[in-house]
Parts: sequence; structure tokens; C-alpha cells
Amino acid sequence: MEYQNPQPVVPSRPAASPAPGPGRTVISETAVAKVAGIAARSVPGVYSLGSGPSRALGAIRDAVGSSDHAAGVHAEVGETQVAVDITLVASYGTPLHALANDVRAAVYRAVEELVGLQVIEVNVEITDVYVPPPVKTTAPGAPEREALL
Repeated sequence: MEYQNPQPVVPSRPAASPAPGPGRTVISETAVAKVAGIAARSVPGVYSLGSGPSRALGAIRDAVGSSDHAAGVHAEVGETQVAVDITLVASYGTPLHALANDVRAAVYRAVEELVGLQVIEVNVEITDVYVPPPVKTTAPGAPEREALL
């Protein structure tokens, strides 16, 4: 469902042109999901959004220079309200409940400010924790091996 605003838009800042006339504004679920996804990714401790298969598809998109800001995000848009579901992978060492609360707050703030809809709920599902690979170091004084050609 898409949000349709039948009331004329009243700009909050002075515009160079006269105020627009009557009309309607339609905000799609995809647009809301992108705003929510960008907000969620901005929170420290979020490694990535989406489940395993969607992250694999995202890696392919990144390789070809494209990105899906709505991956791992689903928005249900009503007339004046929106509900958002977010699936994410946390970075190891980040307290998960605090991360979920920070993501929730960022999404509430971004969607209400940028989209102008009332957020009724933000559900956060943490499906995995990213553990970075160990850093390989050479022992002090140990000679480095040269590659054989």
C-alpha cells in the first residue's frame, strides 16, 4: 500500500516560487524502506542488513557498482503511518539489545523527519554476528618467506 497525501504541501522553509496548488503526494514502500535502510546502516555496530541470501546478492551488486539501500528492510505504509521491519547482522563486540535500540531510534527519526509519516513500530531482527578474521602477524625476528616462482 502506498501513502497518498490529498492535502496540498506547505513548505516549511521559504520557497523561491509561489506555494504549490492542490494535489496529492504518493510515497512508496520502497522509498520508505530506503530511508530506513540508510538510517540503520549509519548506526555503529551494524555490519550489514539482510539475511544470508540477500547479503550474497548485495555482494554481487556491490561488485558491479550498484547498491540496494532497502536490502533487509520491509516497510508497510498506510495513509499516515508506517511500520518497518529490519533484518541485520551485528559486528562482534556490540551489545545486541543496545544496537537494536539505536537502530530503532535512528529509523524512527529518519522516517518521521524525511518522509513525514508517523512510525508506529520498528521491528529489529538480528540474524547473525560478524566476527572479523584474525589478523595474521609474523613473529618478531622471523624471516619472511619469498614466493617461489
